[in-house]
Amino acid sequence: MVFLEKLNPVANQKTDSEAPDFETALSKLESIVTKMEAGELTLEQALKHFEQGIALARECQQALGKAEQRIQALIAENNQPLEPPNEGLDN
Repeated sequence: MVFLEKLNPVANQKTDSEAPDFETALSKLESIVTKMEAGELTLEQALKHFEQGIALARECQQALGKAEQRIQALIAENNQPLEPPNEGLDN
């Protein structure tokens, strides 16, 4: 990760208010993946897209981690156990 931080030091300087929301970051990441899978990028373009994708994936992971922490805190406050959703609901 140190290597990637050296390549893109600006990506690590974003504050929560400057960082895109989860949905925006995920959409951008999906767009990058689509472009890279098409195989029509030059090596330099692919490296640039890969670098951006890593930064976006990190942002998404952090957002999901924060959401999970909030959920766990709410469950703890309400003293209710976390139960998985019923996948096979019999109606």
